[in-house]
Amino acid sequence: MTILITGGSGCGKSTYAERVIASNPHKKRYYIATMQVYDEESVRRVARHRAQRQDKGFTTIERQKDLGALELESGCAVLLEDLPNLLANEMFDGGDPERIIPALESLNDRCGLLVLVTNDIFSDGVVYPDMTQEYIRLLSRVNRAAAMMADQVIEVVYSIPLYIKGGTSCV
Repeated sequence: MTILITGGSGCGKSTYAERVIASNPHKKRYYIATMQVYDEESVRRVARHRAQRQDKGFTTIERQKDLGALELESGCAVLLEDLPNLLANEMFDGGDPERIIPALESLNDRCGLLVLVTNDIFSDGVVYPDMTQEYIRLLSRVNRAAAMMADQVIEVVYSIPLYIKGGTSCV
């Protein structure tokens, strides 16, 4: 099963995604962390996320780029946090954004449970510089591909899950 979780910044997506993984019987749980730590804000955010998932049985894998090269055993549970960071790393740090969708498809085929976290950055109506517009365009492409392969798509709003595709509660 693949679940895509989306929502705005600070809405509770990560907490909900961790609950989804924790509520399923998969014994082998991986947390793929894509965030690059550049400043004090990101240090605090990473620390908060680590504390939040402590004692939930995750093995953390730091993987900022080249997701497709990651070797995981078949049938495991994976939480990928998150698609926007992965895309930014591939676009702006010497990677290749074109390898993201094939890597997601590969994970989709191998995992017993795959939970993908993304952000809704598409609603502000601001016109950005060309490079930012390209990032937004590519993220929408990655999100659409993830939503198509997902069995469930859930938007988290103020910590409340809203089921967009695939039924009811998975927690």
